[in-house]
Amino acid sequence: MNVIWARAVASLLLIVVVAVGLGVTLGPLTALGFAAVALVAQVLFNTFHTQRLWQLLEAPVYGEVPSAPGIWGEIYYRLHKLAKRWHSQVRQVEQQHSRFIQAIQASPYGVVMLDDHNQIEWSNGIAENHFGLDAKRDLRQHITHLVRQPDFVRYLSQQRYDEDLHMHGMGENRQNVIAVQAFPYGDNRKLILTQDITELERTDSMRRDFVANVSHELKTPLTVLSGFLETMRELPLSEADRNRYLDIMAQQGARMQIIVNELLVLAKLEGDAKPPVEQMLDIKTVLRQLHDDAQGLSAGKHTIEMHVDPALTVIGAESELMSALGNLVSNAIRYTPEGGKICIRWRDAGEAAVFSVTDTGIGIPPEHIPRLTERFYRVDRSRSRDTGGTGLGLAIVKHVLQRHDTVLQVKSEEGRGSEFSVKFPAARTVRNQAIATSVNTGPVLSAKVASPAVAKADKAN
Repeated sequence: MNVIWARAVASLLLIVVVAVGLGVTLGPLTALGFAAVALVAQVLFNTFHTQRLWQLLEAPVYGEVPSAPGIWGEIYYRLHKLAKRWHSQVRQVEQQHSRFIQAIQASPYGVVMLDDHNQIEWSNGIAENHFGLDAKRDLRQHITHLVRQPDFVRYLSQQRYDEDLHMHGMGENRQNVIAVQAFPYGDNRKLILTQDITELERTDSMRRDFVANVSHELKTPLTVLSGFLETMRELPLSEADRNRYLDIMAQQGARMQIIVNELLVLAKLEGDAKPPVEQMLDIKTVLRQLHDDAQGLSAGKHTIEMHVDPALTVIGAESELMSALGNLVSNAIRYTPEGGKICIRWRDAGEAAVFSVTDTGIGIPPEHIPRLTERFYRVDRSRSRDTGGTGLGLAIVKHVLQRHDTVLQVKSEEGRGSEFSVKFPAARTVRNQAIATSVNTGPVLSAKVASPAVAKADKAN
């Protein structure tokens, strides 16, 4: 500022000095004329640059400094330097704001900002999906005019924000559960956070069902055991009655042991993050064991067929796969009435190997199929107990197959039978073209499905 004043005073002194000099040499009238012309020129010069400065302040141009002599050059330079610094600060604030918005948009939580009248000021994409909003269209709209659930309206009106609200039937498909919590801030404004807890709710529900089912499954045999123990202790019994009661108690004890063992197997599979032991299965031994177990469980009440490609095997944990595939076979026998037919296939499906069990049993209603692999889930509880099922077999199958990079596929028609199949990926499938002998399964229909190369050679002969 001192520099600017000094330059202004110097300019005026220069005009005075020149005027005095002209007055001494050319006379006072000439001096006065010069002084008047100089002052008018100075006024016009300053007026021009004042207008120019006003235009620059209204529409600043960054990156160039207007040129001007004297004091105006200094003013332009200093204003340009100040504007450049302000512009840099504004850009930093804009970049921080943009990064902040991007971070909120990337958050797994929905965010809605409400003003003091509960009108929407801003929301991110997750909140739009949760509430069915449109950030641009619904700006400044009252949120309860758009989200009309009575529980949500009551939650906002009561202003009890220390707990969250669980809203059902939300999201794009209206089937999700959303946790909502409001946080007051500023001048009666609110920040609403939302989270999709559908999976958490489902997991918690499964946990509650699991505890209830375990308790229920163990309650029946425990009740039988305690009842017979009390009877044997308090009542005189004949040897035949005592033996019959002991047999029933042994059956119930064995049932509890099976349940506990399967729970331990399931817990081990769920908690073991290590991949299964990688070894090539002796497929002939595995299938022969499955056939023998099936014959023993059926006791001649069913027709059991087996169609096998002996040149095809897989890589995995033999004990785990034996347990999983055995569960599929035993289920088919348990739920197929006497005289029915069970067909076990081990076949080549291009680059994969497929194990399937088809039965002519009671079938499964379509609404039950997605839940078959849940622990203790049963389509018909009474029939499951009659057939000796624990409700854990297919849950074990699911976890074993996941550890072997595959899943269980189910096709069923109520009253006409079911097909359970497992398609092993190419990475786990091994073909041995040198094997030409079929599997020895005893009194079973054994059909050898040859590899493509062998099939072509046989056809040519």
